[in-house]
Amino acid sequence: MWWSDYWWEYGPMPWMFFGPIMMIIFAVICFGAMIFMMRGMHHRHGGHAIDILKERYARGEISKAEYEERRHFLEA
Repeated sequence: MWWSDYWWEYGPMPWMFFGPIMMIIFAVICFGAMIFMMRGMHHRHGGHAIDILKERYARGEISKAEYEERRHFLEA
């Protein structure tokens, strides 16, 4: 069993920290992707609603006062 004595002479190996570091990097990437997707969905839905509101105002379905009120509500 010469290999067991040989193995323990080196102490802790430097790559034993590789696993936890990779887990931290993976968690940061997941968190960043989640924030990116959540921000993208927020802007996409808000922009779509404003476009519909503009179309309805252009067709004359709503008055200017109603348009301004709803636009203010959507942009807040």
